Amino acid sequence: MANIYKKSALQFLQMVVAGQIQEAYDKFVATDFIHHNQYNKGGRQDLLIAMQSNHLVNPHKQFVIKHAYEDGATVIMHSLIKLDDQHDGVAAIHIFRFKDEKIVELWDLGQPLIKDSPNKNGMF
Repeated sequence: MANIYKKSALQFLQMVVAGQIQEAYDKFVATDFIHHNQYNKGGRQDLLIAMQSNHLVNPHKQFVIKHAYEDGATVIMHSLIKLDDQHDGVAAIHIFRFKDEKIVELWDLGQPLIKDSPNKNGMF
């Protein structure tokens, strides 16, 4: 059962980016799911609506996993999200907690990339 949660988290994010948001929720998200993001309410339906709205505005979003870690029922994904070719992108961290093979909790953080950053190590 090694990496089962990491594979599920990756597939969930890929489906969301592809616009298959309801399907991703039906397959991976628990009914008692909670979300930790200061810009949205913390419920299952609230994040679903926010993801659907974001997809309508950014239907060609690109998503590239840079690092993925699994520790027990916790998965951490470090990724690059680009909204379009004109956008430098966002470095994102998603932290998933699974229970009974479903996502029960999610934290997500993002930081816009800047071209003239003084830190030459980059975000990845």
